[in-house]
Amino acid sequence: MAVLNIPDQNISISNPNEIRSFLEARGVWFDQWEAKEVLAEEADQDTVLKAYAHVLEPYMQENGYHTADVININSHTPNYEAVRNKFLSEHQHTEDEVRFFVDGQGYFWFNLENGTDPIFNVLCQAGDLISVPANTKHWFDAGKENPSVKAIRIFIDQSGWVPHYTESGVDKKYNPA
Repeated sequence: MAVLNIPDQNISISNPNEIRSFLEARGVWFDQWEAKEVLAEEADQDTVLKAYAHVLEPYMQENGYHTADVININSHTPNYEAVRNKFLSEHQHTEDEVRFFVDGQGYFWFNLENGTDPIFNVLCQAGDLISVPANTKHWFDAGKENPSVKAIRIFIDQSGWVPHYTESGVDKKYNPA
């Protein structure tokens, strides 16, 4: 179950409808799907994609997505600190970044820089589907210790996966040391 946090205002929202409404007003699409498939911690990409093909394939066809892969971060991930630091840096993508969390959890942070919205994050957990619009400044944190996230990443084209780092430094204010 997702949790939306606005740290600078000490606000935390756990009601899925309120989260959906808050995000939708900011152009971020959010939904919740069933993530009931039991997968091994080290399940490979093909196993995960096959387990969720029944929901993934119709969604991709309906929305024009052509490629999917799996990110699987856990306590056995080699060079986890370097992997984490890459995701912790504020960046943008040239197309929507869609993630369906099938296990574990992680924080998507948003810096909309529209003059009205504070920086906020969404703790995504198994069953949460989030679509970060193209060119939206964001970063991701799987956690400093005992990371556990297994998510299907969905894009139109693999070139859209390339992060374009902002180097604004705003992420440093919110990332734990």
